Amino acid sequence: MKLTREEAWALFTEYNESESLRNHGLAVEGVMRYFARKYGEDEDFWGIVGLLHDLDYEKYPEEHCKKTREIMEERNIDDAYIHAIECHGYGLCTDVEPKERMEIVLYTIDELTGLITAAALMRPSKSVMDLELKSVKKKFKDKRFAAGVNRDVITKGAEQWGVPLDEVISETILGMREVAESIGL
Repeated sequence: MKLTREEAWALFTEYNESESLRNHGLAVEGVMRYFARKYGEDEDFWGIVGLLHDLDYEKYPEEHCKKTREIMEERNIDDAYIHAIECHGYGLCTDVEPKERMEIVLYTIDELTGLITAAALMRPSKSVMDLELKSVKKKFKDKRFAAGVNRDVITKGAEQWGVPLDEVISETILGMREVAESIGL
């Protein structure tokens, strides 16, 4: 079964009550939609995968990515969503390697949106609207800043994607700007 945006949001909010996790899901969805448009891909599919990528994280952090498969299979949701979501945890909590461009984009920007969010919240404006590449790069280099963000995943993802890291960061900021109001940035 394919999902509508409304069905995906209902499912996501059923399993995630935390405002920060919801905002993260919306941020990743927005960035995935941005890149889908850029590459002429299915914006709804990419966006829904982005929204649901942390479906199981709040309730089942020890089974992250694995519990998503179970939840989605019980609802007869198309395996294309499940497989793509599993890929974002490659090397961390799954052995499902991202191969398709959409999977690689998700793998890369998941951690990156967290870093960008943290960098934006440090600004006087608390917004991505005036956030610049150089600010994010400075924070990227400081391993103590947003220490939970796995910079190796971002770097490996950009390399596998074949896009320079600076461009990935700049484009991700632009994607987040499109949803800034809905994510509180």
